[in-house]
Amino acid sequence: MADVAREAGVSGQTVSRVANGRTNVDADTRERVLDAMRRVGYRPNSAARALRNGRFRTIGVIISSLSTFGNSRTLDAIAGAVADEGFSIVLMTVPRHTQGEVAGAFSRLNEQAVDGVIILIEQHQLDQSEIELPAGLPVVVIDSNARYPSPVIDTAQAEGAASATRHLLELGHATVWHIAGPPQSYAAERRLKSWQATLEAAGRPVPPVLIGDWSADSGYEHGQRLAADPSVTAVFAANDQMALGVLRALHEVGRRVPDDVSVVGFDDMAEAANFWPPLTTVHQSFDDVGRHAVAALVGEIATGQPESTLIHVPTELVVRSSTAPPLSR
Repeated sequence: MADVAREAGVSGQTVSRVANGRTNVDADTRERVLDAMRRVGYRPNSAARALRNGRFRTIGVIISSLSTFGNSRTLDAIAGAVADEGFSIVLMTVPRHTQGEVAGAFSRLNEQAVDGVIILIEQHQLDQSEIELPAGLPVVVIDSNARYPSPVIDTAQAEGAASATRHLLELGHATVWHIAGPPQSYAAERRLKSWQATLEAAGRPVPPVLIGDWSADSGYEHGQRLAADPSVTAVFAANDQMALGVLRALHEVGRRVPDDVSVVGFDDMAEAANFWPPLTTVHQSFDDVGRHAVAALVGEIATGQPESTLIHVPTELVVRSSTAPPLSR
């Protein structure tokens, strides 16, 4: 840093401000310091800086799977928000969602010297008492109905499923069939229960639940069964990918969407507007989830005080061309 200061003709304190990303340096001086850093080959030593101020500027993420759309989009949002805060990210996957696996992930993250951890595990095990979060490390949990002494970022899954079901009923459909996500998924369970409660509150029959695995293939498999039943006029799939499989199954047997069958998905993935027909779906903001999670964790890191707060991220029904009133029979 002394070499950079001499090269740029500034004080060591100014070099420190630039190296730490502070804003109280004018643009010309900042550029002069950065040029000097490049000429002398200076790189900030994050390890030394961490020893000095007790902060590593690194956030750990414990995640159950990278394969599902929701997890991958949420992780992408977290990574962007972490970068905006000037932190790095360390990712730890947990193949089995037990206390031992989660504790092991925390232990490995501690070895990586992280300032805090975001947990993104959708399975029910995180809601059970066997999962204990370690004391002394800032933690934020995403999508869980458990209550920890840490912030929880919770998406309005139930409200989204209710709005999808009500939309189909208000169009005039007698009932709504549902293709649910896997039973171990917390989000899938909330969407299923909300669909059922909405039908019951409206005094409508509740059809048997069809269980998928979030994939378009499982939606197609169940869609074949639904397509063969002429009494089916409305389907709510628990995610857009399964809805895509349903659309294919209906098209293959000549059942028109939305004339013969209306279809609604959940997630509002970028491709949903380009399905044929464009898919009515429930939008959930993964960007907001990631931003709230990182902001809550950075705040907890800064203050050292965990807060048992629930941050609710709303959903919104996006109506496109895959839903319409049923044809009179």
